[in-house]
Amino acid sequence: MALSAAIVLAAGEGTRMRSNKPKVLHTFAGKTFLNRVMDSVAALEPDTLAVVVHFQAERVSEAARSYNEHVTIVNQDDIPGTGRAVQCAMAQLADQGQLNGPVLIAASDMPLLDSRTLRELVDFHSASGNGATVLTTILDDPTGYGRIIRDREGNVLRIVEQKDANRSELAVQEVNTSVYVFDAALLVQAIADLKSNNAQGEFYLTDALETARSAGKVGAFTAPDPLTVEGVNDRVQLAALSKTYNRRVCEHWMREGVSILDPETTWIEDDVQIGRDATILPGCFLQGHTVIGQDAIVGPYTTLIDAVVDDGATVERSRVQESHIGARTNIGPWTYLRPGNEFGEDAKAGAFVEMKKAHIGNGTKVPHLSYIGDAQLGDHTNIGGGTITANYDGVHKNRTVIGAGCHVGAGNLFVAPVEVGDNVTTGAGSVVRHAVPNDTMVYSENTQHNVEGWKPAWER
Repeated sequence: MALSAAIVLAAGEGTRMRSNKPKVLHTFAGKTFLNRVMDSVAALEPDTLAVVVHFQAERVSEAARSYNEHVTIVNQDDIPGTGRAVQCAMAQLADQGQLNGPVLIAASDMPLLDSRTLRELVDFHSASGNGATVLTTILDDPTGYGRIIRDREGNVLRIVEQKDANRSELAVQEVNTSVYVFDAALLVQAIADLKSNNAQGEFYLTDALETARSAGKVGAFTAPDPLTVEGVNDRVQLAALSKTYNRRVCEHWMREGVSILDPETTWIEDDVQIGRDATILPGCFLQGHTVIGQDAIVGPYTTLIDAVVDDGATVERSRVQESHIGARTNIGPWTYLRPGNEFGEDAKAGAFVEMKKAHIGNGTKVPHLSYIGDAQLGDHTNIGGGTITANYDGVHKNRTVIGAGCHVGAGNLFVAPVEVGDNVTTGAGSVVRHAVPNDTMVYSENTQHNVEGWKPAWER
């Protein structure tokens, strides 16, 4: 059944995070909590996707719109509680048009909430004839969660928050995940008379279930995988959940034919792709939309951010961002590739090399101690150690072009904009300021002067 609306609750501060930013904007495996939950909810294609904001409302609203341009932003007033958040949302959505059918409500602090679980929840709600359905899970340690209290037939009587629960209720291990499906008409009725007579002085959405129960059947659907509905309230929980999830990600790739020598120190984000027989050595961070080809070797101690590493390439002890590394190319150790680099096949960028917006031809090598920025190097060119392309004149970034088959001596300086032809050889220590034609040797004369006995006698 199609969703009439989906409401994502993102109004809270998350004080236990001890942070200057809202909890929902903290990141998990490369995306914010809010981004991940919104993506999962949007996959169900609700007629309207609403996000309720309050704390740092403009900041959260801007983030939500960047994740989904069709989102409806609802501002919660100063009355606290999840019940009040839904009241504000339903009032605004009602003004935009009549709501018919199921309404999904989800908290935004469950970074692993997935579309499959949500779809199963909505299908269960529709098939069971419930007026309201709660997504629950069973926890060995339910501390901090609202407890699900059922009647003898298994229907949900109420949800009791931790601070309001008595001893017998605290012993219950089935807990609320803060995800619900309500029939729209019943939801409007259930939230109409919420009260704040609880330990927190808030309008709890959970109290709406008791009203819903008097008007219709209230059921519960238990999430198949507790990890998908685990909430994050502080940084300790965030670290623990991140570690558990990352282990699953590593295990997934190992089962796909990737060798990961130490999953405990290898961190892989969701959008990363890795080819068969690739090897990931310890201490690696694979982030963004990084793609690693077959038989590639990455690490140890390497960070790849939105990088493409083709088949058989090696990246050792380096940081690579938004760069494409061609097949069988070697990078590192201790190489820094800033955004915009494009390597051909069988190329090399060695120790203590930094590059930015450089196009490196097939078989071309920059072995060590060099800066190559805003440059194009042709095929099978060798760059001597200590070479710098001086690309910035204080106002503009300028381009250096070095042709194919060139041999650049050690300690060269190319003052851009400058173009060097094919099959050029440069002498050590050359400063190249002007265009060099093909098949030329170029050197800068640098007269050496020896001054003997220049130190005072007492310093000798």
